[in-house]
Amino acid sequence: MLKALVTITLLVLIISYPVLVYLGLKHLKVSELGVILIGLFIARLCFTAKSTSKKLVLPLSIIGCALALIAIASDSTLSLTFYPVVVNTTMFILFGQSLLYGQTIIEQLARLKHPDLPEEGIIYTRKVTWIWTVFFVVNGSIALYTALYCSLEEWTFYNGFIAYIMMGILLLGELIFRRFVLKVG
Repeated sequence: MLKALVTITLLVLIISYPVLVYLGLKHLKVSELGVILIGLFIARLCFTAKSTSKKLVLPLSIIGCALALIAIASDSTLSLTFYPVVVNTTMFILFGQSLLYGQTIIEQLARLKHPDLPEEGIIYTRKVTWIWTVFFVVNGSIALYTALYCSLEEWTFYNGFIAYIMMGILLLGELIFRRFVLKVG
């Protein structure tokens, strides 16, 4: 029970990364925030149970720690703002690679509920995987732009709010389309 609570708390903190960075930089030195973020990434890795989850969490944790170390060494916040870019790039690679080899990510998720997914379902999940792949390119590009050219407030607003709203709209739109147009799900 305690492990599950810690895991959920760490996940919420990682999802809140832009807000954590914003608030941290308002109240802490870059070096202090960097140490806290390194601890957060290491804890997230330690509390990730499934080996399939670790495949995603391990590189993101290592890169998150590296970005925090760069921030500490340079006493600059710039590297801290690159984490959303890294997440989007990682998701792009994961989704894009699944389009090239074997089952797509979305097909794998669909098969959890529908193990005998028909051919039209496979075609549909491939299209949805393409949409998410493009989304990660666009979102990652905007995240990069905000990291390089925007204020910390604008970076936080986009990466900690707007990006999640866009993901939610995409998820909800796909769910509505699948349920009411395709009448499956």
